[in-house]
Amino acid sequence: MLYYLFDYLDKQFDLIGAGVFKYISFRAAMSAVLSLLISIIYGKRVIAYLRKKQIGEDVRNLGLQGQMEKKGTPTMGGIIIIGSVLIPVLLFVKLDNIYVILLICTMIGLGFIGFLDDYLKKTVSKEGLKGKFKIIGQVGIGLLVAVTLYYNNNVYVQEKVLADDVTALATLHQEEKVLETARVEKSEEVPYYQVIYKTTRTNVPFLKDNQFDYKYLNLFQIEGLDSILYILLVIFIITAVSNGANITDGIDGLAAGTSAIIGFTLAVFAYLSGNTIFAQYLNIMYIPNIEEAAIFGTAFTGACVGFLWYNSFPAQVFMGDTGSLSLGGVIAVLALCIRKELMLPLLCGIFLVENLSVILQVAYFKYQKKKHGIEYARAHRLFKMAPLHHHYQKKNIPEPKIVTRFWIVGIVLAILCLVTLKLR
Repeated sequence: MLYYLFDYLDKQFDLIGAGVFKYISFRAAMSAVLSLLISIIYGKRVIAYLRKKQIGEDVRNLGLQGQMEKKGTPTMGGIIIIGSVLIPVLLFVKLDNIYVILLICTMIGLGFIGFLDDYLKKTVSKEGLKGKFKIIGQVGIGLLVAVTLYYNNNVYVQEKVLADDVTALATLHQEEKVLETARVEKSEEVPYYQVIYKTTRTNVPFLKDNQFDYKYLNLFQIEGLDSILYILLVIFIITAVSNGANITDGIDGLAAGTSAIIGFTLAVFAYLSGNTIFAQYLNIMYIPNIEEAAIFGTAFTGACVGFLWYNSFPAQVFMGDTGSLSLGGVIAVLALCIRKELMLPLLCGIFLVENLSVILQVAYFKYQKKKHGIEYARAHRLFKMAPLHHHYQKKNIPEPKIVTRFWIVGIVLAILCLVTLKLR
């Protein structure tokens, strides 16, 4: 909203300073600061309201140090994060941007599913929303995102091609959905063409020729299978990452801090991918209009950091599924928009390991139970407890130290992801 207001003031009245709103860097920085302030200032009021309504966490005694002291701590704090992201986004971004619209829908949609789960836990049953309904909701959001990314003509990439490179130009027209071809640099004897086209290509980290097209998965070139495979993959990524964030949200500050690191990294990638000079220099896809998603990313980061003001040990509020599902979903969709989803196993390494620890724990237990019996299986678990952060709690490592170490690992993984821009 402010973007349109100051753009009007700049054009009509030449207002001093109004032109600064044209710069992505300025709007991204302002969105980060505002989201941080909103989460800190209004977070206290939200926590007081949740406490007044007695919306507190029910804690099962799992034998973890200091666990029972958390009983009654207000939950559903994800409302703070969602509000702190959406307000700056609505103020600073171009609201007609398809990527921003997708991110807003994802955050609200998955936030609502999480909110419903948290609400049912407090009012109906401790089980909350049944798992199958959660999955249906996640798949629904994933389907919406996938169909939009695949079919919407506002989702495209742009490439510079030499006019005499007939093969490259012909290949683009034959194999890709070309939307527009415009000649540039007309003064040259051999002109360039800017080709705007839709594609299912994505970036592959650590490879010199760092692009992969999902249509290659259609080995037998069955008509219509390209879209189905792409849609299924997008649904899987969104569901997996949102559940990974949900599982990681087990101790104070872990999910929020990890998400802040990931969100900032993706914001950097969005900024670079939306800048023609940086995209060409770094040999990554130039994605027009994706730079607006960088503003969403910085607002996301600021909200997560602000939430830590109350969620760091000892937590005054928990984000609940309201926050964790929406955080994971936004991370997945932002990565898909900037075509960095193949980097998620590295960037979201904390989420991945937490997920794998649960899967491995269950599989190992079933194997031991089948081979040696139930008593042996209970006595010989792969981890002392899953997810992985509980394993370290069982080893009597203080909760703040576990969280800090996980953050350090998350920062290292983020740096490795940024290094992929040059290391191939």
